[in-house]
Amino acid sequence: MKRLFLIVLDSVGIGELPDAANYGDVGSNTLKSASKSSSFNGMPNMRRLGYFNIDGVDIGERCSHPAGAYARLMEASKGKDTTIGHWEIAGIISPSPLPTYPDGFPDDVINRFEAASGRKVLCNKPYSGTEVIKDYGEEHMKTGDLIVYTSADSVFQIAAHEDVVPVEKLYEYCKIARKLLTGEHGVGRVIARPFVGSPGNFTRTTNRHDFSIEPPKKTILDVLNAKGFDVLSVGKIVDIFTGRGITKFVRTTGNADGIDKTLEYMDEDFCGLCFTNLVDFDMLYGHRNNVDGYAAALSYFDDRLPEILDKMRDDDLLMITADHGCDPGTASTDHSREYIPLVMYGKNIKADINYHTRETFADIGATVLSYFGISDTDISGTSIL
Repeated sequence: MKRLFLIVLDSVGIGELPDAANYGDVGSNTLKSASKSSSFNGMPNMRRLGYFNIDGVDIGERCSHPAGAYARLMEASKGKDTTIGHWEIAGIISPSPLPTYPDGFPDDVINRFEAASGRKVLCNKPYSGTEVIKDYGEEHMKTGDLIVYTSADSVFQIAAHEDVVPVEKLYEYCKIARKLLTGEHGVGRVIARPFVGSPGNFTRTTNRHDFSIEPPKKTILDVLNAKGFDVLSVGKIVDIFTGRGITKFVRTTGNADGIDKTLEYMDEDFCGLCFTNLVDFDMLYGHRNNVDGYAAALSYFDDRLPEILDKMRDDDLLMITADHGCDPGTASTDHSREYIPLVMYGKNIKADINYHTRETFADIGATVLSYFGISDTDISGTSIL
């Protein structure tokens, strides 16, 4: 009964890709920026698995005999967002980036959304999620108009106070937007951003919900499901893949909850993949340029890693990776075009092997299928093992 646990440390990139200049990301290195903080504990448990032996990672002392195998991976897709990064991990290489809106959404998009939702729109600009409710929250509470904003990512975000627009109603508005945003305006995600509080003291809640665009082709999740394997989702994986191929899911309130829910799945008897996303690195710290918070989150994950390792069975495989960068130490608050790390650990694989630099994130998905004895020519990538 093989089980594979694939954990995405959301946005923990390890250095600029060769084409970083095309994305305005020269010099980005998320892990290195966080490692400079006094809140960084050196990640001794990840170090023992080979995390700091990965090519290009020059943070502290390398482990002389790491217990895991490791590699770094390039992004073959065009883009640097969550959706495209996860799609590529799961076997889809995207030749074109998803649409972004540096000047806000076109009038026809906003007009159609206002007509369909029955509410007017405020803002319609790229904005920080915490700043937009500070600047527009009071007006929203007075008028009931929805705060619509975007970022450098392919997102249509709707913020609303939970006392003005109940959370379930906000989700309905997001579903309306999701149906409208197709074709040339097919953004990667429509995101509900509920908040609470009073003017001058607004805070976002954990009731965020992502409504993603459907993957254009089948992924490893579809393949595993069709072959009769279990596909378990922890965190926003179920949203990123619009539920496709997933047999069981739990949503989470942050990294601690995501680790707890993964550990609960590790106590279950299943055969297949458990796919986890730990979002706090990106959402709480990378986008807010909070170096100390990012470092503390990395240290927290490392402190809890032994719990995961202790629950592994003889036929289990653990893979720890990322989906893009989001360097908290640069002036930008957006994602960064970076290599991602991969550490693999389990009794069925050889330890202390450097698989060097791979040409696509899709090698992760191909490795997952290979571990379960599956070959599918529609899935991009080459198995690492």
